Amino acid sequence: MLAAFTGYEVISRVPAILHTPLMSGSNFVHGIVVVGAMYALFNAASWPEQVIGFLGVLLGAGNVGGGYVVTERMLEMFKPSAKKQP
Repeated sequence: MLAAFTGYEVISRVPAILHTPLMSGSNFVHGIVVVGAMYALFNAASWPEQVIGFLGVLLGAGNVGGGYVVTERMLEMFKPSAKKQP
């Protein structure tokens, strides 16, 4: 709960122009989390460990994918809009 509150307070004070570099950095961190979850999954001995490892990989990969989608949408905001030709 404290981490969620602190994260919200920190991110809410970041200017919009800096959100894209922050998203790229968080995608990198989540990529490391996925690698750690894969390591845990591959070294799991029992089925509960395998389920937890699989969920870790699944959720981490979803987080990475979502981060790239958000980053792409934010980068689209900074591209010049095309003028319509009559």
